[in-house]
Amino acid sequence: MSEGFKPYKHHTSYNSEQMIEKSKDFYHQMDLRRSLRFFSDKDVPLEVMENIIMTASTAPSGAHKQPWTFCLIGSDALKSKIREAAEKEEYENYNGRMSDEWLEDLKAFGTDWHKEFLEIAPYLIVMFKKSYDLNEDGSKSKNYYVSESVGIAAGMLITAIHQAGLVTLTHTPSPMNFLADLLERPVNEKAFLLLPVGYPAENAEVPDIKRKAMDEVLIKYL
Repeated sequence: MSEGFKPYKHHTSYNSEQMIEKSKDFYHQMDLRRSLRFFSDKDVPLEVMENIIMTASTAPSGAHKQPWTFCLIGSDALKSKIREAAEKEEYENYNGRMSDEWLEDLKAFGTDWHKEFLEIAPYLIVMFKKSYDLNEDGSKSKNYYVSESVGIAAGMLITAIHQAGLVTLTHTPSPMNFLADLLERPVNEKAFLLLPVGYPAENAEVPDIKRKAMDEVLIKYL
């Protein structure tokens, strides 16, 4: 065996019928996932949130550098500060920064600069990406394919949230520098994504929109 390696013993094989059934079931389950803006304030066990985040942390990354930090916020005071800062940036976006075309595309979602969900949802997760690591002596250690790695982890995080019976929304108030300031993150960390997490509100609604069909997203070379 090669030095620094160990046997891989955790693979489970399925026959063709089982693979088709499992893949179809998972697809149908994930096809029910929706981005929600209406949250309940019902509490979520902390261990569930920890498990969700640790699932995301299993994502592949360039040179296994794992260039991410997940900040979990449950403090009402801190959520309020985040909402205030996010709405300040979003107000500017909706009143000058966004193009007319962008604003027109957003009309189907009924969204505006008000972000009540940032206080209502029991938890917020802020994902930070690290272009480099800081060593104990203050020197820098380069990371690779950072945006790609963190993007994959974000997808796994959203999947884990749905699998746990919870809902979320990918929120990207731009610019997001205020998140690093409020959470007192080091200079090598930049905010990548903000996700409220919790249960849907009883009166939750989602836009009546459709996903693209297979022939619109899949091109086969067989």
